[in-house]
Amino acid sequence: MKIPARKDGIFVGIQLLLFVIYCIPVAVASVDIHDFVKYAGLVLGICGLLIIALAILQLNRNLTPFPTPKENGTLIQTGLYKVVRHPIYSGIILGAIGFGVALSSGWKIGIGSALWLLFFVKSTYEEKLLTTQYPDYEDYQQRTGRFFPFL
Repeated sequence: MKIPARKDGIFVGIQLLLFVIYCIPVAVASVDIHDFVKYAGLVLGICGLLIIALAILQLNRNLTPFPTPKENGTLIQTGLYKVVRHPIYSGIILGAIGFGVALSSGWKIGIGSALWLLFFVKSTYEEKLLTTQYPDYEDYQQRTGRFFPFL
């Protein structure tokens, strides 16, 4: 097994730190949100969790927490990966922001937004590596959204 690059560890470390910070209950940043919007946030959060689970199953043996792809991996372009390149990141973003809205927590919405920014930077780095490893990755990029279809 190849040891991940230092940059890989930094990205994963920041990601884990944001996950831990997200779980810390902070009542300081409570926002006034209508009940209908809270329920919509809950649905969004649950959809995020389902997307994460499905994407992990579809990635199967190619799954790694690090941006550097596995040496003997394959490029998955089916299932959720047919419409978005990073559905696990998409699910985490939807889950974090959705549950933040459901809980009326500006703190959690902010951390969800920070995760979105981190995943944008992390996926930019990851995609450079994927382009090097998979010759047809650039075509795949043109056909699919990064985190959400059509974006």
